[in-house]
Amino acid sequence: MNLRETSFGEFLKPSQIIFELKSKDKLEAIEELLDSLVKQKLITNKNLTLTRIIDRENLESTALGHGIAVPHARVDTEGQIAVAVGRSAEGIDFEAPDQKPVYLIILVIWNPSIPGLFNHLFAGLARFLIRPENRDRLFNARDKNELYSVLSEIQFSFPREDKIINRASLLKKLQDIEIRKRKAPKEMQKELQKQSDLIREELDASLLARFDLLMDRYGYAVAEVIDGVCQSCNLNISTQMASAIEGSNDIYVCENCGKYLISPRKKEKPAKEKEEKEKKEEKGKAGKERIEKSETEKIAAKAEKAKKAKASTKKKK
Repeated sequence: MNLRETSFGEFLKPSQIIFELKSKDKLEAIEELLDSLVKQKLITNKNLTLTRIIDRENLESTALGHGIAVPHARVDTEGQIAVAVGRSAEGIDFEAPDQKPVYLIILVIWNPSIPGLFNHLFAGLARFLIRPENRDRLFNARDKNELYSVLSEIQFSFPREDKIINRASLLKKLQDIEIRKRKAPKEMQKELQKQSDLIREELDASLLARFDLLMDRYGYAVAEVIDGVCQSCNLNISTQMASAIEGSNDIYVCENCGKYLISPRKKEKPAKEKEEKEKKEEKGKAGKERIEKSETEKIAAKAEKAKKAKASTKKKK
């Protein structure tokens, strides 16, 4: 099969689309879509597939942002690839990077005997979904057939050699895991290897071969680009590449040192800092409540005093 000329419509039929998902949360929505694939006889082992999808979600949310998620798993299927699409009018919490609910879920199950298949699919999806007008057409589709028609326009193609379209955050996470494995105790090795395998299943063999070679030779393979400078070789990259990398989730290759280049990841606040902030907020809230209580008691005492004074005046009269 020549993936360069394959459209998404060849793997998707209207019967594999649920135009109005009944589910209200992520797990239920994934199960609802899996049930449709079982009904179409595109997958046979629902429980195994669900477990693999959940493992992948626990590693990192598959929400892309802009109201779209692509949950996926690599397991044996009846064919090469099994796809189901669900649309939610109300939106579902998928722990998306932009904190927004997901309205369109594209579930993908692919056969492990075809290396890199998901990578090609994801590349086609990314190119199509990055355009706001295409997302609007998907969200505004009036029925299942119209949604299918728009999705059928998505084309697969191989990524360019100098720009590998995939999730940069996953490659960086793979590097972090491989570094942790070097010093991790024996009881943690199995879990770390499991996480590593999940990520590796989504990447092309050529990408992983280069990654492993760089890891063996230098101890790391992925570097961030900050202010146009590769943090591995500390040399400026081309202005065009620096501009393309900034804020993207694509993977590039440094022209100077050969490391994979990615945009800096947003750093989360340390757990201790979060805890201190929460404690401070609780303390402030408690203090406010004490002040309000004190003021209320003062007002009540003043009213009681006025009442007694009034009663005393009446008594004297």
